[in-house]
Amino acid sequence: MTISQNPTQNRLEYNFSLLPQYLEKLLAKLRIAVVYSGDHNQPESVIYKTHHPRPWKSYEIVAREIAQALQTIGFQQVLVIPDDMNLATNLKKNDIHLVWLNTGGVQGYNPVCHTPSLLEMLGMPYIGHNPLNSSTLDNKHAFKRELQAIGIKTAPFITWHPSQGRLKLEHKRVAIAFGEYSGPFVVKPVSGRASLHVDFIEKLADLPQAVAEIHRLTHNTAVIEAYLPGREFCVAVCGYITHSNSTFVKNSQPFAFATIERVLEPNELIFTSMDKKAITAERGRLIGNQEPELKQKLIELAREIYWEFSLNSLVRIDVRADAQGELYVLEANPKPDLKRPGENVTSLVALGLEEYGMSYNDLILSLFADRLDYLLTQHREIIPHIVELLQ
Repeated sequence: MTISQNPTQNRLEYNFSLLPQYLEKLLAKLRIAVVYSGDHNQPESVIYKTHHPRPWKSYEIVAREIAQALQTIGFQQVLVIPDDMNLATNLKKNDIHLVWLNTGGVQGYNPVCHTPSLLEMLGMPYIGHNPLNSSTLDNKHAFKRELQAIGIKTAPFITWHPSQGRLKLEHKRVAIAFGEYSGPFVVKPVSGRASLHVDFIEKLADLPQAVAEIHRLTHNTAVIEAYLPGREFCVAVCGYITHSNSTFVKNSQPFAFATIERVLEPNELIFTSMDKKAITAERGRLIGNQEPELKQKLIELAREIYWEFSLNSLVRIDVRADAQGELYVLEANPKPDLKRPGENVTSLVALGLEEYGMSYNDLILSLFADRLDYLLTQHREIIPHIVELLQ
């Protein structure tokens, strides 16, 4: 990568080939903040405490693991700070150049998009999804409608909001979505985490009570979708730049990896929440070359979603098959777990790294390098303070 002044266009030019040298310059100079979810129960975190329909988690442990990886890579100025009403003050006080978002938000009905929105207002570049994509990915119905618009299969569904009262089975939307299908179903919050409050409902007649329970717990929209009885999978996808064996590669397509079958236990109809049962290697089976067609379908599906939604950060796509083995996208996780693999515990994303000769640190460096490349290529005007460090 080379950055030089173009006298005719009065702009900086960028070449990927010298990326390692410029990253080397940033190791000592760039001040990075890894941000985790602030707790609205803590003093001075919010002005008024309000409702949080999406189950809250701090993600602080993983934020510190990301920070540790950045420091191991060689970045000398890495801070870990909470996402709360003091965030802007803390970023300014610590002269932060770039934020790594590892937050699900503090409170409210669209918390995942709050921090990227704030950072854009502050003029602070970040690693993470933009506000619109954050909210779209986190709100299952919005994501599923977008999938339908671009022709990607998703399980048939409807939504029901608390303001609409008790679910009416005779409503025309039920008939349009499900026709003669009478069950089973899956009922879940429109914005959730870790498969919490996701219920298997066998009969159509039991849906109103299940939806009422979601409304009671979240005070927010419930999603009702047809249950798919086939195998369950997930696949991760991020940007175009990968790092392995001390080498950066700029790929022609988004990097899709971690093609995993989520292993269900006997009589386990829905994958159990990671809050109740930790993700282990036994809970996720890597789909290797023994099923090449299935693996390639998952990779192509993930790449298509990444491209169609104009994503520029890591996501995990959750997929389920029907009785005939046809693949349907269930949802996308805009903040998949980036836990560092350890003894008897890992993350669904990290399970797929070894196949590509990558370590956890390689993934962290790949995500950082891809965002830097994206900013220098597409949005150089918003990072003059980083370009200045590269002069």
